[in-house]
Parts: sequence; structure tokens; C-alpha cells
Amino acid sequence: MKKINMKEWAAEIIRQKEVTAIPIMTHPGIELTGKTVYDAVSNGEIHFEAIKALCQKYPAKAATVIMDLTVEAECFGSEIVFPEDEVPSVTGRLLKCEADIEALEIPSMKKGRIREYLKANYLAAQHITDRPILAGCIGPYSLAGRLYDMSEIMMLLYLNPEAARLLLRKCTDFIIRYCLALKATGVQGVMMAEPAAGLLSDSDCREFSSIFVKEIIEKVEDEYFTVILHNCGNTGNCTQAMIASGASAYHLGNKIDMVEVLEQMPSDALVMGNLDPVSIFKMSSPETIKQAMLDLLNATRKYPNFILSSGCDIPPQTPFENIDAFYAALNEFNHA
Repeated sequence: MKKINMKEWAAEIIRQKEVTAIPIMTHPGIELTGKTVYDAVSNGEIHFEAIKALCQKYPAKAATVIMDLTVEAECFGSEIVFPEDEVPSVTGRLLKCEADIEALEIPSMKKGRIREYLKANYLAAQHITDRPILAGCIGPYSLAGRLYDMSEIMMLLYLNPEAARLLLRKCTDFIIRYCLALKATGVQGVMMAEPAAGLLSDSDCREFSSIFVKEIIEKVEDEYFTVILHNCGNTGNCTQAMIASGASAYHLGNKIDMVEVLEQMPSDALVMGNLDPVSIFKMSSPETIKQAMLDLLNATRKYPNFILSSGCDIPPQTPFENIDAFYAALNEFNHA
């Protein structure tokens, strides 16, 4: 296991002239190993083998684990649907009223599949030493929405904000424990997915997401462990709220104007995005990918803190020739 100073790693990315790429990508690795999505999300060793296979094939600046937004909800007791070759999803509503929030207990790190995810991260940290490993976790507001129902939680913010804050308090305490457990595996950071917060106004995002994200960051981040805040739901309505979290790096989805975001972001924070994982990576041709990349790279050329990435997790059955084209086009741009 290699210790990597993530502050120095980020500073070096900003200093260098070449553009760095970190697509959020694990599913193609699952396919490289001949396994199913269900295999990987339920078995830490298979998950690790998928991460390792991608690291052997592609030169991403960091390795990422699957963006699975059901792991934490499952720990609390939510029912999860597991398709064989698609990402899992939460079904039903665990918390049906405000009294359920009061009674909700914060689970241990032994519930559900969380041990398998810790195993995948541990094995990655032990065996992949040429780049940082970025774990994954859900954000507090997105977790609360999965437990209480996404529409209902938005109503609760206005009808009973104190009940909403109590639920967010419990979600935050759990995520802090999970991030500390991930940190203990030896990985160098975590990509915190908070897409549901993108549905909120800037002021509501600050009050019901960013303040809790900021607390998590303050509790878990140091020079060897970084927190990247991912919000693919933000279309520009809550960029300032994201910045208020104080994250070291930000990851944006394909619905936002990256230049507009980069103009607002601190120059010493890494900003990642935002090629559409479905319409560009999965559904388009290599030629279309190259053109989309060149358009984005030329538009963001003057921002040294920009990292080229997918807007979200690259989905299953994405053609390898498209991923190959992504790296070939980046190499061509960097050496033009």
C-alpha cells in the first residue's frame, strides 16, 4: 500500500501542461473479467478484479469504484433490487412518517454489502499502487431521499424542517463512519455522490446538504485522503452551495456548462466533468466522442484545474472502442 499526498497530487495536476483524465468507470472492468454487475456489487474480490483490469488497460489518473447509491440505504434496511447486468436500485420507502425518523437507528459497518465494498477498496489499495484509488459513497441528502422517498423529503424540508434535519443528522453520522472505514482501507479519497441536492435551490442546498457535507469533509479529509463532491443534478442552480461545502475537488454532470462552473470554482480546487456517459460514451461513435472531447477540451483550455471525465458512472455495455477513442483523442490533444 502506497501513501500518496493528495494535496501534492492535485497541485501537480494543476501545474502540468497536459490535461488529465479520470472517467468514473468500473463497469467496463466487470465485462473485462467476464462477470456480471450483480457479481461485482455483491463480492468485493470480483469488484477489485474489475478495478484492476481497467487499471491495466487504461491510464486514468486515478482508479474509481462503482458508483452504487444503494449500499448505504441497504445498511439502514431499505429493500434493494438487483438486476444481473444493471446497477442496483432502492425500491419502496423505508421511512413512512416522521415517527420513523425518530426511531431510526444508525447501522454498523457490518450490515448489508458494506463489508464487500470495504474489501474491494482494501484490495485495490493493497495491489494498485501507481495511482490513487477513489472510493465511493452517497451524500447525506441523497441518502435521506432514498430512505424517506425523494418527493416526500422535498416536502418535509418545508413542512417540518427539524424532522428533515434529524434524518440528515443520522445520515451524516453514518456517512462519517463509512468514510473513516474507507479511509482505513488505505484508499486515497472518496467520490461523494450527492445528485439529489441538485434538485434544490442554492439556499436549500446549502442548508440541507452542503452544511452536512462540510462537516463530513472536516471529519475525514487530510493530506492523504481527499473528498470529491459529485453532483450531476446541478444544472447551475446550486454551484455556489457546492463550493460552500469546502471540498477539495468537484465533479459535475453533463447537464451543466463546464466553463460557467470553472469560472466560479476556486482555482486551487480540481473540477471534473462532464461528457455524457450514455449519449456520448455508450451510444455514440468513436468519431462523435472525439469531437465532443475536442469541443470540451478547447472550451476549458485556460483552466489548469480542469480534469476530463464522464458526467457520471459510465454504464454497463459501453463499447470498448469508444473508451479507446476517448484516450486516443486525449493523447492527440495533449501532443498537438
